[in-house]
Amino acid sequence: MAGAAPGILLSDVAAARHGARIRAAAPTARLIPVPPEGPLPAAAGAEIAFVTRDLFLGGTRHRLTPRFLRFTDFLQTLPSLRWVQTFSAGTDMAVYQAMLGRGLLLTNSAGASAIAVAQTAIAGLLALARQLPRVMEAQRRRAWEPLYGAAEPRAFEGQTALVIGTGPIGQEIGRLCRAFGLRTVGIRRDPAAGLPDGFDVAAGFANLPDWLPRADWLLLACPLTTTTCGLIDAAALARLPPGAHLVNVSRGGVVAEAALLAALQEGRLAGAFLDVFEAEPLPPDSPFWALPNVIVSPHSAAASDGLPERVAAIFCDNLRRWLAGASLANLARPVA
Repeated sequence: MAGAAPGILLSDVAAARHGARIRAAAPTARLIPVPPEGPLPAAAGAEIAFVTRDLFLGGTRHRLTPRFLRFTDFLQTLPSLRWVQTFSAGTDMAVYQAMLGRGLLLTNSAGASAIAVAQTAIAGLLALARQLPRVMEAQRRRAWEPLYGAAEPRAFEGQTALVIGTGPIGQEIGRLCRAFGLRTVGIRRDPAAGLPDGFDVAAGFANLPDWLPRADWLLLACPLTTTTCGLIDAAALARLPPGAHLVNVSRGGVVAEAALLAALQEGRLAGAFLDVFEAEPLPPDSPFWALPNVIVSPHSAAASDGLPERVAAIFCDNLRRWLAGASLANLARPVA
């Protein structure tokens, strides 16, 4: 049973931004702000931690910030800690997996960024479909080059969007794709679970090789797991039809980057919108920067000024559940 007056560890920024909302959800809660430097606060008996994006700003999943590490290292010293809520939808980072290994409850913020991430994916799809990289390259040369002619943009009618991952992000991508007239096929872990919102067809990972040759657009919106790591390899890319495009707003590790680079350089893949990479930041000497058929985005698909409040709302809903002794929403699991 949760304590009647739970201690909640959070950043000083989150305490100032969300303190009133948290106290409204749990009037007896004891907020314990963790400053970016200096002495750490007294946190004896603290049961809950709220990990917010301000701790992560300026870093990447491969290069964590000193503020993030200071906060998460502090959590490791607290034997009373029982539950950690994080701002992210994905929890495949080693620090989160270690929390699960320690036996802590870990909840993510799945759904908070779904609309922004899906809109980013569709923005990338539309930019590639309407050949905006070609238009912008002509603009840099101050050249007036209309898109009429042999390589005109294809109409969406009759095209298929194959979306890997049918969670909140994948479902919103599917809904938006259908709004533009694309047929949508979702690849999910459990195809017997029914047809998710936003899709015309759902299939399992075992059926992915059968669907790749029919995909004009391959959109990746899945978590990084043992099933999805390296899922889109050279063999998978070779099964895509000529002229297909790829959009990745999931994790860089879902795609074999060397195989993707070769497919793009050789023209077997028409183009790609890439928000995530195996190594982030993307090194300055990466060939992806210079490819005319690639749009590089710096892992910003979730960026939205409303995101912190949506994450806080998820945390406060879970906080009420915690105090009531109910099951928490968005429970994370070890990567499998």
